[in-house]
Amino acid sequence: MKKAATTVRLLCGFLLLGTAAAYGEEIKVGGGGASISAIFTPVKAPYEKATGDTLFILQSSPKDGLVDLLKGKVDLATGAVPVDSMIAGAEKDGVKVDKGSLVVQQVGSNRTAVFVHPSNKVSALSKEQLKGLFTGKIVNWKEVGGDDKDVIVVWGKGTPGQNAQFLKEVLDGEPVTKDILDTTNYAKIKESVSATPEAIGIDPFGLADATVKVVESPVLTSPILAITQGKPSARVQKVLDYIKGDGSKYVKK
Repeated sequence: MKKAATTVRLLCGFLLLGTAAAYGEEIKVGGGGASISAIFTPVKAPYEKATGDTLFILQSSPKDGLVDLLKGKVDLATGAVPVDSMIAGAEKDGVKVDKGSLVVQQVGSNRTAVFVHPSNKVSALSKEQLKGLFTGKIVNWKEVGGDDKDVIVVWGKGTPGQNAQFLKEVLDGEPVTKDILDTTNYAKIKESVSATPEAIGIDPFGLADATVKVVESPVLTSPILAITQGKPSARVQKVLDYIKGDGSKYVKK
């Protein structure tokens, strides 16, 4: 009986090992919506099919992704804002960051797009027109070739990196109009624009789909960063290598 029981235990052990091997490794990625939507969500399915590994994606914000990395909740943090901005946000939340312990790689570029409702006949906007629309100097779509409708600016309070770059490079430091449709994150911006015929908003190009119209406008890009504590582990490096290699065709640009 003892010999039989031992044999059963050994067989169960081998089965468990075989099951673990079959499922591959698990890699947790956390961070901002711009980098997640442009890179990690598009490559998730093909990467898992190609490797047998599993990508767990925890979308939050660049700062929260870094905090989760430092707390060991994710293996890789990502964001489309400068590392110093992420560190400042983390330390503001009381999380001390040793910048020297972080290894940062650029894995792509984020493009900020201008979204309008699909029914809007405006297809292109210059920098000056965008500046007028977002600062409230242009209040009717007919002023830029659209229908006779009031302009509604959708603005996300939960997208500080995107907002800061847009304010600096497109609005030349001028504040966005106070008369806005106030919302929170990237997904809510798109949702609000898609539900409002008079709306205009900015969002990562990676989020574009049939529910919104992307207007031709000045190109606004920022590097997408992948961050680890110390040198990436072999399983994390495998993900990064895939993104830069075979997975590059799935990345939204």
